[in-house]
Amino acid sequence: MSQDIKRADIQLIQRILPHRYPFLLVDKVEEIDGTTSAVGYKNVTMNEPHFQGHFPGTPIMPGVTIVEAMAQTSGVMLGVSLDIIDKDLLIYFMSIDNCKFRRKVIPGDVLRMDVKTLRGKPGGKIWRFNGVATVEGEMAAEADFMAYVDLPK
Repeated sequence: MSQDIKRADIQLIQRILPHRYPFLLVDKVEEIDGTTSAVGYKNVTMNEPHFQGHFPGTPIMPGVTIVEAMAQTSGVMLGVSLDIIDKDLLIYFMSIDNCKFRRKVIPGDVLRMDVKTLRGKPGGKIWRFNGVATVEGEMAAEADFMAYVDLPK
């Protein structure tokens, strides 16, 4: 079933990831190519709670939440590709490397997150990904990150 799925809307995302408001940071995932790559989108809006303090009068999406959004996109890719839907998937950061921030992300932006798998295989628990986040084609952030996939029993 899941091998045929190439996109995930918010309803499917919530069936894969345990995250909920205010920490669900991906609105849709498209171009899912098995466990190889995917493209996620986050519509950045002013009513997100981190903008109250980061920074008042000059709202900027925190860099760590951009990296988290890329990681969540990777989680959706794995959930779809490995048929881990409605199965209480948990994924934990193990490392974040080569992380760079290049552009502010502000309310009104659409954050595009291109993620690809650098290492990992179906049934494996340790996965390594690369993510690049852009706004209107301009790089906002990039990072390599490793995750522990706690596969449901």
